[in-house]
Amino acid sequence: MTEKTTYNEKELEEFRALILSKIKSAKEDLDILRAATANDSDNGTEDTSPTFKAFEEGSTTLSKEENIKLAERQAKFIRNLNNALIRIENKTYGICRQTGKLISKERLRLVPHATLSIEAKKSQ
Repeated sequence: MTEKTTYNEKELEEFRALILSKIKSAKEDLDILRAATANDSDNGTEDTSPTFKAFEEGSTTLSKEENIKLAERQAKFIRNLNNALIRIENKTYGICRQTGKLISKERLRLVPHATLSIEAKKSQ
């Protein structure tokens, strides 16, 4: 019996639905992070003591930096998911770029944008 080298249309559609769902959720999270970074809901500290305000401003700067990093990471995740959709269209989705073998369905369900099988990832 020959080893399977690609996923069939039904399987690809299952992965497409999963990826589209993850993209929708990731975009919602990214919007929240961007809003937090923009500080659209500033509560202000005009009526508090100057010492407390200095501490809060430092905390705000740190939070904004963390949110920017998280937003960049989320944007990269969305790009990777979009690239996975392109691979589905090209019928190359789920093929390990190192070994050329199929990546397991279990791995793709957990990491739908994966381009390496577990074996290839471990060898890195």
